[in-house]
Amino acid sequence: MKRSFVKSLFVILFLLACMAASVPAVEVALTPVAEASVRNGGNNAPASPAGCEDGHWVGTWAASQQLVEPHNMPPKPGLANNTLRQVVRVSIGGERIRLKLSNEYGNAPLEIKAVHLAQSDGLYRIKPETGIMVTFNGSPSVTLPPGQTAVSDPMDYALPSLTRMAITIHFGEVPTAITGHPGSRSTSYISTNTAVDSVRMPAPAVTNRWYIISGIDVCTSNPKAAAVVTLGDSITDGLGSIPNQDNRWPDILAGRLQADEVTAHIAVLNHGIGGNAVISGGLGPTVYRRFKRDVLEQSGVRYLIILAGVNDIGGSHSPNIAQQLIRAYERFVEQAHEHNIYVYAGTILPFGGSQYDNPLREEARKAVNNWIRTSGVFDAVIDFDLALRDPDYPDLLDPAYDSGDHLHPNAAGYQRMGEVIDLTLFTR
Repeated sequence: MKRSFVKSLFVILFLLACMAASVPAVEVALTPVAEASVRNGGNNAPASPAGCEDGHWVGTWAASQQLVEPHNMPPKPGLANNTLRQVVRVSIGGERIRLKLSNEYGNAPLEIKAVHLAQSDGLYRIKPETGIMVTFNGSPSVTLPPGQTAVSDPMDYALPSLTRMAITIHFGEVPTAITGHPGSRSTSYISTNTAVDSVRMPAPAVTNRWYIISGIDVCTSNPKAAAVVTLGDSITDGLGSIPNQDNRWPDILAGRLQADEVTAHIAVLNHGIGGNAVISGGLGPTVYRRFKRDVLEQSGVRYLIILAGVNDIGGSHSPNIAQQLIRAYERFVEQAHEHNIYVYAGTILPFGGSQYDNPLREEARKAVNNWIRTSGVFDAVIDFDLALRDPDYPDLLDPAYDSGDHLHPNAAGYQRMGEVIDLTLFTR
């Protein structure tokens, strides 16, 4: 095919896309997961700003989606024709919100019959006076084709910051391949009862997993309001933290941001996936594959903290793994800066004594950390390694911060990680 024809075809497709973008949406906001984001005053936002014309959308909670593995599937009675109540903790508050659901990895349509939002009252209970039914283009139900996400209608809702919200979904037909986030660190409840607004779920089955829910946005008129994405693996996802205590390091950061009036407009979106790798292998889509979805396409992102690479190093026998990671980090910074996002790098924690421990891998970890500290590529460095390593044996985690596997921090370690982050990084 000649270059001139390719160029002409590209121009035609671009003009058609621009014309389509100018047409008001009349359908439910179903979007392919790979759809590009648009810029809005320095903030990233989904393609439709509907319902927030006087401000901009900012994510207040999110979870990275992946294909749920067989051992992480919902327990009996399952999701089909049943009701699922899931609890999440938001970061910033607002007066108008919207909910995002995903069938990204589904192999068939996902039928949702009703969705209800309310403040959690602990376990499977809700505070009924805070409840609201969710709609999609005015309808209480929505069907998500495979590979699609749905964004709810905007809802007037007084959402306090750091609130634990219960999202209750009554399903119809459900794919055999389910989209979700296994590392929820939060208990979910499944019941055969069909009432999504039940104050107490009768005799629910329990699981520490999230399914289908992918995000909550708030509409804000504060031009400085923005989100920080924490991008990483199980250490960001919180393995070793205490379930239902919201004490992962991104949770600690969110609490500190909200406690300071100078940074109370900054949200935290945790995009860690347990077992995740940057380049290849691992669990879930690699950071390289999901960077656009989990960073560039999230609502209102202005800051990014990257803490990733330990699984690449731990699973590699190549002497070139450090250089491969460095090239990936450089690409992430380039893409983020193109979207006016500040990029902060976290140094990789020690793993001496763990399943990953050997001299070649330790050499790679130190090479990556040295580059992070000295390259000047990042807008700032957060030295998690220095903060959590044993001062006498720097190849090891400090025992006070070790969960016991010599790889993941415990709750005290995550507290320390959240505390060493300089909050002035979020005043730029």
